[in-house]
Amino acid sequence: MRGLSKGARTLHFGEFGLMAVEPCWVTAQQIEAIRVTISRQLKKEGTLFIRLFPDKPVTKKPAETRMGKGKGNPESWVAVVKRERVICEIAGLSEEDAKKALKAATYKLPLKTRFVRKADLQ
Repeated sequence: MRGLSKGARTLHFGEFGLMAVEPCWVTAQQIEAIRVTISRQLKKEGTLFIRLFPDKPVTKKPAETRMGKGKGNPESWVAVVKRERVICEIAGLSEEDAKKALKAATYKLPLKTRFVRKADLQ
């Protein structure tokens, strides 16, 4: 997870976005939590674009199992987030409302993020 993100470093769909400052694994449950939180803040006014997809399985062996016998079963799915990756974007809202919605979503994530504007990244 070292280094900068290979892609998704600019805003393509919305005017405002949330960018990762540090690397982390984001689980499918955390992605769903930010989707629900931002959707409640939008109130059918703006549009939300999520730029993450959990495509990496995380396995775990059952408790009190002896060593060997192969790999464990998939327990959860995660998205690998590197530095400077855009996590989500918002279109159709004022800057104050977008900041408020994205700040609420930041509390659901296990990594540090920053608010970005489309004009600042170009």
